[in-house]
Amino acid sequence: MRKINFSPSELIRFANIVPAAQSLQVLKKGMVIKMKKLVLIASLVMLSIIFVGCKKEDGEKVYVYNWGEYIDPEVRKLFKEKTGIEVVYDEFETNEEMYPKVKTNAVKYDVICPSDYMIQKMAEEGLLAEINLENIPNIKYIDPSLLESSEAFDPGNKYSVPYSWGTLGILYNKTMVEEPVDSWSIIFDEKYSGNILMIDSVRDAFAIALRYLGYDLNSTNEKELKEAQAILKAQYPLVQAYVVDQVRDKMIGGEAAIGVIYSGEAIYTKRENPDLEYVVPKEGSNVWIDSWVIPKNAENKENAEAFINFLCDPEIALKNFEYITYSTPNMEARNLIEDEDIKNSPVAFPDQATIDRCTAFKYLGDEAENLYNDMWNDVKSNMK
Repeated sequence: MRKINFSPSELIRFANIVPAAQSLQVLKKGMVIKMKKLVLIASLVMLSIIFVGCKKEDGEKVYVYNWGEYIDPEVRKLFKEKTGIEVVYDEFETNEEMYPKVKTNAVKYDVICPSDYMIQKMAEEGLLAEINLENIPNIKYIDPSLLESSEAFDPGNKYSVPYSWGTLGILYNKTMVEEPVDSWSIIFDEKYSGNILMIDSVRDAFAIALRYLGYDLNSTNEKELKEAQAILKAQYPLVQAYVVDQVRDKMIGGEAAIGVIYSGEAIYTKRENPDLEYVVPKEGSNVWIDSWVIPKNAENKENAEAFINFLCDPEIALKNFEYITYSTPNMEARNLIEDEDIKNSPVAFPDQATIDRCTAFKYLGDEAENLYNDMWNDVKSNMK
């Protein structure tokens, strides 16, 4: 129902439209009538204020920039129904695609969802606004351990609110792989030439090689990086394809024996093809956290905070989890999961031993970032 709001002056004029006969009332009743008019005016003013507070005025918007297929479209509709704020939505495929748009102010977004190391980079460059957590009361549902982990890239949790998290690992087809899979070594094994789907991401690819060699996945040591590059080059002829999102459909369809994949995608693929299994290798891997942040130049900061708070509501967080299948940091949402297999899935919610052998990415600085990119381009061009 549309709400009609009156200004105080309009209310007074409305209240003063009284039949002329009222002016003939006896004087002793005059004070009572005037008091009734004042009470009526005050009541209408209060109702108008209440209605204004319930919903934003028509035309209010929040501009959101998020990963592809990373929020239930129904959630955006529900947000508008509840708040009156329209969600204008854009998508990106990588952090590196998103960053220059925000950096150059090419498009003004109110809320975006980068990964851990990119949040650190953007904060250090002064591209982010501090979030007023008083406007995010639903942050109480976020797992404190993930807020603590977030401090590695966002000290004090000033700029970010966790949205999703997970690990990087190996997805393999049990009908095509006979030996036990517990090491990154299998994706470098010539035995599976033409049957390996490698992740098309510079940081992820080097993280795998570095951990396999026993090095820190945030290494900036050029000698270590060259060793990692060497085994990635040696792997090149064995790779069927370098993929990100495509790994899901290819593995479901049995097009490859082995693929490097994010845990959230693994949950979906295992559900579609029971022959698939996911493992985080013993050498260790990356644990990542994607979080909502507000750009410094956001023009609708309060709307952005309302949007973030809405997404932290347990029912909404559950709805998103069921749609994207990536692990939710929302403790109450996890309690609401009805499927016990998913609720207790070691893929969706790995045990502490698995998490302990995983490391979050850090922003390594422009010089190291350029070195990584140059080395990765060299790998993919197959220059030896």
